[in-house]
Amino acid sequence: MLTGKKILLIITGGIAAYKSLELIRKLKEQNFKVIPVMTKAAENFVTPMSVSALAQEKVHNKLFDLTDEAEMGHIELSRSADLIVVVPASADFIAKTATGQANDLASTLILATDTNILMAPAMNVRMWENPTTQKNIKILDEIGIKFAGPNEGDMACGEFGFGRMAEVDEILKEIEIHFSNKKLKGRHFVVTSGPTREPIDPVRFIGNRSSGLQGAAIAEELIENGAEVTFVTGPVDLDPPVGSHVVRVETADEMYNAVHSSLPADAAFFVAAVADWKIKETIKQKLKKQAGNLPAFDLIENKDILASVSKLKKNRPKVVIGFAAETENILENAKSKLKKKGCDFIVANDVSLGTETMGGDNNTAIIVSEDDAETLPKMSKRALAKILVGKISQSFEELDA
Repeated sequence: MLTGKKILLIITGGIAAYKSLELIRKLKEQNFKVIPVMTKAAENFVTPMSVSALAQEKVHNKLFDLTDEAEMGHIELSRSADLIVVVPASADFIAKTATGQANDLASTLILATDTNILMAPAMNVRMWENPTTQKNIKILDEIGIKFAGPNEGDMACGEFGFGRMAEVDEILKEIEIHFSNKKLKGRHFVVTSGPTREPIDPVRFIGNRSSGLQGAAIAEELIENGAEVTFVTGPVDLDPPVGSHVVRVETADEMYNAVHSSLPADAAFFVAAVADWKIKETIKQKLKKQAGNLPAFDLIENKDILASVSKLKKNRPKVVIGFAAETENILENAKSKLKKKGCDFIVANDVSLGTETMGGDNNTAIIVSEDDAETLPKMSKRALAKILVGKISQSFEELDA
């Protein structure tokens, strides 16, 4: 399937440029044709000879190459590729792209292309967090440029934080997704995942045991089927799905706002275990333990995110799927929740003690709709994700018929 697919690989200046050599090797193993382009700064970190040897192609690094430009080489290069990949994408190159500059071969290729672009940002954490960089990223996102990473981690400069380039296998996964069978291409999904935390005081919170594994599995399956995914996640110890637009939240109110800001969408999976209640007034100082005096809290209900989206008159997703964590009367409770919330499907989970559903790798589920209830055997969360995404794909085929 991938034989002969042409990748125009732009290497810009940064310590992470050495990883481009590993990417080239792995792309060649999968029978991609790699056409390398290097900026002048990139040559300070890797040599054109090394890049050329691995790619088995000439390195392009001059805008005014008389041989190439006799045939408008920069136009041909930019439009003959099946995908343009920028690894690493430095802060400087991102800024050039966002402002439409074309003062070297690499930036000119980006400006002249009508091909999809994938960038893997790599820079110091302060540079990544700088408002100017974030503004530039937003501009590129709005015009359809995709990103792999950056990740959080240790950096060559000795600092820690976001800005570390995505691993080569993550970038490769993004490229594979781009060329995969895309039943859901052009469709936007919102997926909520993980727990929420409702602060009691600066130290304590109301939370739950959700690991975020099921939500992440669904998002990954959607992405592999070509969907664009906004992944709204509570605090979990998981890397977000490669290829998703990640929105990190902590409280139910933050998740509510993030979900509504992500609409419109074609469909939404509400997988997150959202806290039902929160403290009416968060205590500003840490509560001190006092013998014989137990603290008393006034609790109020959190906003119902699933119901709020299901009952929208404008921007309601075509398909809304809710999850219900139950410990008894699972089917009856799921049917009641389906009616009360106004969604199209409820996926009911048995989270009784001993099932290890919350925090575990497996799930036992009943998929409930208005006129059907399908009980599934115990299976991995990824297997359940595949079944759910298959049902959604079928729903869209029926809606489009």
